[in-house]
Amino acid sequence: MAKNWAIAIGINQYDYLQPLNYAKRDALLMQEFLGNEAGFERIFFFSDDSPNVGGKSTRPNRANLRQVFLELFNKPFMEAGDNFWFFFSGHGIRHADRDYLMPCDGNPADIEETAIPINFIAERLRRCGADNVVLILDACRSLGTRAGEGIGRQTAEEARQQGVISIFSCSPQQYSYEIEALQQGAFTTALLEGLGIQGKCATVERLDQYLKFRVPELVRQHKNTKQTPYVIAEPVDKSHLILVPRYATLADIATLKNDAYQAEADRNLDLAEQLWIRVLAAASGQDTVAIKAIQRIERLRWERQEPSSPQIRPIIENSTKGISIVEKNPLKTFQFEVVTVDAQGNISNRRNQEAKYFEENLGNGVTLEMVQIPGGTFTMGSPEGEAERRDNESPLHQVTVPKFFMGKYAVTQAQYQAIMGSNPSRFKGEKRPVEQVTWDEAVEFCEKLSQKIGKTYRLPSEAEWEYACRAGTTTPFYFGETITTDLVNYNGKYPYGSAPKGEYRQQTIDVGKFPPNSFGLYDMHGNVYEWCEDVYNGNYIDAPTDGKPWLVGSDNNAKLLRSGSWIYTAWTCRSAYRDCFARPHRGNAVGFRVVAVALA
Repeated sequence: MAKNWAIAIGINQYDYLQPLNYAKRDALLMQEFLGNEAGFERIFFFSDDSPNVGGKSTRPNRANLRQVFLELFNKPFMEAGDNFWFFFSGHGIRHADRDYLMPCDGNPADIEETAIPINFIAERLRRCGADNVVLILDACRSLGTRAGEGIGRQTAEEARQQGVISIFSCSPQQYSYEIEALQQGAFTTALLEGLGIQGKCATVERLDQYLKFRVPELVRQHKNTKQTPYVIAEPVDKSHLILVPRYATLADIATLKNDAYQAEADRNLDLAEQLWIRVLAAASGQDTVAIKAIQRIERLRWERQEPSSPQIRPIIENSTKGISIVEKNPLKTFQFEVVTVDAQGNISNRRNQEAKYFEENLGNGVTLEMVQIPGGTFTMGSPEGEAERRDNESPLHQVTVPKFFMGKYAVTQAQYQAIMGSNPSRFKGEKRPVEQVTWDEAVEFCEKLSQKIGKTYRLPSEAEWEYACRAGTTTPFYFGETITTDLVNYNGKYPYGSAPKGEYRQQTIDVGKFPPNSFGLYDMHGNVYEWCEDVYNGNYIDAPTDGKPWLVGSDNNAKLLRSGSWIYTAWTCRSAYRDCFARPHRGNAVGFRVVAVALA
């Protein structure tokens, strides 16, 4: 069981500095969140009038705070998979190219002797032994003035070197605001929202996205100025660590698994072991993939004649006996024909290609085919010259997508019935795509499929979807400059470009009737809209560039749709076209497709 400890400090009253109004309350609310919602067992709390503990003062002066760091962190007392958080709300200062936190008796006239260097704090925190150390600083107040550079620059570099996740309330050149109407700091307000039920930001990455959106919004609303928080999480896999397991999604766990697999591939057994332990913790100890991975690592340690980690032995002893150490999906190969059309929709080229896939048995003769999608970098969005483009398809930006597997077809009614035991579709047919499925039902399907199969399935991110749809093309459609109803199921009364009008079928059709793209994916244009994991944003400013889903926006209830459908025009079927519906939307033009983590 993971150990979760924290230190929370909030200082309003200073001996030599301008008082603050809500720093104490910020720390108190953080303490309450960590204890009541995040499941932290022990929290050391320091504020202006915090009570003595064990006969010792908890007044946040320099002597008391240094004593805690010197005594508590004298030797490791935590292990891989454990968490230690440090939260500070108060004054901070940059002096002689070093960042300092100001205790209640900190004197700006004698900083080196009365303040506490942040690099000292980070170094002592790392001694605790936990692999997840989080430093949260709402201290960029430049001693109550707006002059000069505040803390952040040196601390950020220290965080990179120490592997400490550091969350700053604002940039070094900005001021961190307290909001009278909220009776809190703007940063801590957003932080607690993001970690709590409102944001459900289970990971560092998602919390970072939420803070970058919410803090500027609060400050703009109440102060009409700017404040931009930022997060340092290096190496990059630190950003995928799960901060609040209760809000972790299958996608969060899948990303963590990807990092763990990569660490194994790099033969970094210590890191891989830490990450698999975190996967297991996020899954409440019930993830068989993680258990198998930990066994696999222990086998490698044994082969290298390395000692096992004491923390691992109970996991191995309590896990299922006799599990094979290495288990891979046998990949098959299939051939298909890819066609390209000219501007009038006439087929101008045909070529044969092949792709790899694996097959899942869903029972009763129903299978699910998952196509291997190679990783790569592509330009996401539509160029200005593309006909019928919309503003929400810009700006163009480069996105690097890791390899993954994607459903060969949209989820069919037979597949949905096999997993969910129901079929909500209007247009019945086992091989037709399931429709009239809400976003939450699509997510539920992925969860139940994952439980049944023992691998992680989820909805695609928007970037994964467009990358997979384009399959290396840059034209409006993967067929070329246009489409026809001989190739795509859409409302043929409304063609694209110079293509002729065509058939309007007024319903879905069986999947796989038309030629696939170069990756071997069918019906990525038309037939049914496909849900993505992302929250809808009105453009790509600040969008992720690593293929991950964008999980915050102005309306977190609005979810992304791609592909176009049988009922809509040709231009809505373009590779770059984006739309959205509210999560509860249930339409006969909306279905979904699944992706799976690439295991090798």
